Amino acid sequence: MLQKDRFFIGGRWTAPAGRESIDVHSAGNGELMGRVPAGDEKDAAAAVEAARGAFEAWSQTPKDARAAYLQKISAGLKARSDEIARTIAQEVGMPIKLSARIQAGLPIANFANYSKIVADYEFEKRVGNSLVVREPVGVVVAITPWNYPLHQIALKVAPALAAGCTVVLKPSEVAPFNAFILAEVIEAAGLPAGVFNMVTGYGPKVGEALVRHPAVDMISFTGSTRAGKRISELAAEGIKRVALELGGKSASVILDDADLAAAVKSTVSGCYLNSGQTCTALTRMLVPASKYEEAKKLAAEAAKGFKPGDPLAESTRLGPLSSKAQLERVRSYIAKGIAEGAELVAGGAEAPSDVPAGGYYVQPTVFGNVKNSMTIAQEEIFGPVLSILPYEDEEEAVRIANDSPYGLAGAVWSGSDERAQRVARRIRAGQIDINGGAFNMNAPFGGFKQSGHGREAGVYGLEEFLEYKSLQMKG
Repeated sequence: MLQKDRFFIGGRWTAPAGRESIDVHSAGNGELMGRVPAGDEKDAAAAVEAARGAFEAWSQTPKDARAAYLQKISAGLKARSDEIARTIAQEVGMPIKLSARIQAGLPIANFANYSKIVADYEFEKRVGNSLVVREPVGVVVAITPWNYPLHQIALKVAPALAAGCTVVLKPSEVAPFNAFILAEVIEAAGLPAGVFNMVTGYGPKVGEALVRHPAVDMISFTGSTRAGKRISELAAEGIKRVALELGGKSASVILDDADLAAAVKSTVSGCYLNSGQTCTALTRMLVPASKYEEAKKLAAEAAKGFKPGDPLAESTRLGPLSSKAQLERVRSYIAKGIAEGAELVAGGAEAPSDVPAGGYYVQPTVFGNVKNSMTIAQEEIFGPVLSILPYEDEEEAVRIANDSPYGLAGAVWSGSDERAQRVARRIRAGQIDINGGAFNMNAPFGGFKQSGHGREAGVYGLEEFLEYKSLQMKG
């Protein structure tokens, strides 16, 4: 069992102010995986004060030196990649093969990428008689989710450090052990004391204390829209900068000239990745009404390929959900879909067979003839639940895609890339895949509407942590 009893504050492993702890359970079998400390206001204050004390020196550190530290961190994570993949597979439930490639691979790549980005970035530019400079925003609080825990940490911590900010990280209490690995790697890399700090705990206690602290300049948060609203309220008291990456209910729009079989198969995979615990999951599949029956059969067949199983087994394609609470949530949504009249095409709320006892497993589920007004089409389920929505023409498809409080991601499929792009430009979302376009780690990532504001990844993610300053020159 993993037993953590210290926070990383001011370059040292520090005992928490209180004695409360948080139990962390393995997604695959429900057993106790370990414990981490539950921080409080005193721990939050200590972490912020350490970050504030380190800010001036770190902000003046040459960018090449900051880049070198990021490269060291990337190398340190790579050396422990197997441990990271296995830890997150247990914490979250992502199958071990995918966990190695995504949960461990992406953070390693992002720290290395920001090392290169900051080394090449121009922090000063002459504009007329002004010298326009970019400076770090200050002390950043990073509050991160459990579904892609270390990846989301890397997308905040790496660019913030690259920009010259100091950081206090509060990882999710559901999947915290990967953050301790990162803290150990950062310590081994020799990052100056106080530049990176980490406390664990619950949002209402330690999270809100971090957001409220007067020495904090910015909060970068990924998680639920409900929590994002609360953070915005608290941050407004101090006029603090806030970057939010929140929920999604992404539409995969399959046009009438698309390769239906390829589009359906890819959409199902995009819905079920990480057991549907993905903010960009393609959970609404829009198909021409004339092709609904064919699409329904293709989706049901594709779902059969996602048999739930032990996340540590090499052959598993669909792991469990992350927690008992998440399991109950997803099952309740499946029951609601049935109650509201959607056609159950595959799966259901019953527990799947032949899975490890005690784990948080759910059947891969497909609903057909879904109306966009139904709960399962409007609310983020965060499980392997696909809704198929028939439409009559392109205009209706665009209207349905945009009929959502969210606007994080989406997809468009067509026999013509030009047509797909034309439709994609009309969809109010921050990231849209065209005919299965691949993920790009340097493209801006973020959403419209209640999916948040601000962007992560690439140079766009770096600039979230920078302020403009104009020096007006004489002559």
